[in-house]
Amino acid sequence: MRPLDRLSSIKVKLGVVIVATVAGTVVVLAIGFRLGLGLEARTAVAALIALAIVQFLARGMTSPLREMAAAASAMARGDYGRRVTASSRDEVGELARAFNAMAAELADVDRMRRDLVANVSHELRTPIGALQALLENLVDGVEPVDPTALRTALVQTERLGRLVAQLLDLSRLESGALALRPAPFPVRPMLEQATRECELGERYMSQPVWLRVDVQPGDLRATGDSERLHQVISNLLENAVRHSPTDGRIWLSAHAATDGVTTIEVADEGPGIPPEEAERVFERFHRTDSARAARDGGTGLGLAIARWIVDAHGGTIAVRPREPHGCRVVVELPR
Repeated sequence: MRPLDRLSSIKVKLGVVIVATVAGTVVVLAIGFRLGLGLEARTAVAALIALAIVQFLARGMTSPLREMAAAASAMARGDYGRRVTASSRDEVGELARAFNAMAAELADVDRMRRDLVANVSHELRTPIGALQALLENLVDGVEPVDPTALRTALVQTERLGRLVAQLLDLSRLESGALALRPAPFPVRPMLEQATRECELGERYMSQPVWLRVDVQPGDLRATGDSERLHQVISNLLENAVRHSPTDGRIWLSAHAATDGVTTIEVADEGPGIPPEEAERVFERFHRTDSARAARDGGTGLGLAIARWIVDAHGGTIAVRPREPHGCRVVVELPR
């Protein structure tokens, strides 16, 4: 029971406790005097009554602090599920609510840390295991040292390199250490360069698709860090190629919207992304069922990095359905 929770100031609560204690003491002394009790007896009874009043009224003022101390000790041991009762409306109540919010954020951070360690371990284990098995076969003479075996080793090594590079990029983006260098730049050359690089990639070589670039107007310019935005487009194209059928079509387009926004869109003819997954695909290491089923499911970091870069530019990135089937990823940048 917290009788003073309705009061919105700790000062008012302290005043109420003091007044109630003094009033109780005076009443006890007066009653004791009328009953003919001695001064020492009246003083002892008044002190006990005063302590009882303080204990009753001040309980709700100090109990959140005790709960916070216990919860902080539990959090130091790794238990982030403890919460503090925050029914008071005063400063202590505000502190309790802030403490609960902090505990929830720490719990989310700890969960993300555990997921990151588990996901990175899983992603590293696959190429390392394949590379180790191949090298053991080469050393033991089970397989001959030929260009095919060496190319397989190179592919796995490149996959490890991409994963490490993406993890470093994501770490720099989240910490704010990756500074952007915004400047006006022409959009078409950047999109065409990303397309040429995509056509030279191993995934495109094994599963060629039709790539088309359309920019309206042709001399469209945008403002931003062209190198980082090129990274965004490359990630989107890589995803589109990965999930497109052989000889499928991918459209890379850009246009100037009437509200001062430059829109860049990558559309493919793949299986698409379910509406319930449209937001989660931008989480680190999250992949849809179709992505997991792909031969090279990627690392699950490309879209997370793309969102960080677009957000840092003050823009938005979203997944949209494409009729009759496929996926559209729309990037909007303020001009």
